[in-house]
Amino acid sequence: MTLIYGHRGAKGECPENTLASFRQCLSHGVKRCELDLHLSRDGELMVIHDPSLKRTTGRRGKVAEHDAEELVTYDARLGGPAWQQPCPIPRLATLFEHCDFEHWQLEVKSASRVRAARTVLAIQELAERYGVTDKVTVTSSSREVLRALNRLTPTLSRGLVAEYAWLDPLKVAKHHGCNVLALNWTLCTPERLLRAQKEGLHVSVWTVNEPALMRRLADFGADSIITDFPGLASATVGVR
Repeated sequence: MTLIYGHRGAKGECPENTLASFRQCLSHGVKRCELDLHLSRDGELMVIHDPSLKRTTGRRGKVAEHDAEELVTYDARLGGPAWQQPCPIPRLATLFEHCDFEHWQLEVKSASRVRAARTVLAIQELAERYGVTDKVTVTSSSREVLRALNRLTPTLSRGLVAEYAWLDPLKVAKHHGCNVLALNWTLCTPERLLRAQKEGLHVSVWTVNEPALMRRLADFGADSIITDFPGLASATVGVR
């Protein structure tokens, strides 16, 4: 059975990584999501993909240069589907409070050793506070982040985000003690999928937006797909 994760909520239907987007995902009966995290200047976990504010809010500067109280007033509707209401950048805590997901993939982008450590410790503290530790997998393509997860938060589930095949993603995932392999769909051959599953990895394939590809990956036996269109995915392969 192939599970469905909403990519940044329902990125193809709503402004990405906003409360509206995650509520839209849930409205389709899709109870799993993927999102992106950056730390604010004052150390809060903010749900936004880019380190810069420009693409989704039109503002200058980086997330790390602003306090959380400022960031939650910034409207993040730019660059996505048309949307009538303002959509502020949310804190991760706000999503934990208002969205009842069965599982969360929390992607952390590249970070320095110090910033990686601060981020994974903040995730662990927040997940424990909201009682969702067993519903969270922290994913990253950054070896620094994966090392910090191993070193500082070994009880958190972790996953490798693999976009390119220049290193064997299975070897890298196993080296860092990952439970999940978040694999770009172009790298997901039946052979690699089977090898990963034999190694005990949950293979989550991204970003899967075409119905034919959704069906093909489900036929391959992919454990889950990450999609901008959770409504379309649920209609194509069923809500799982």
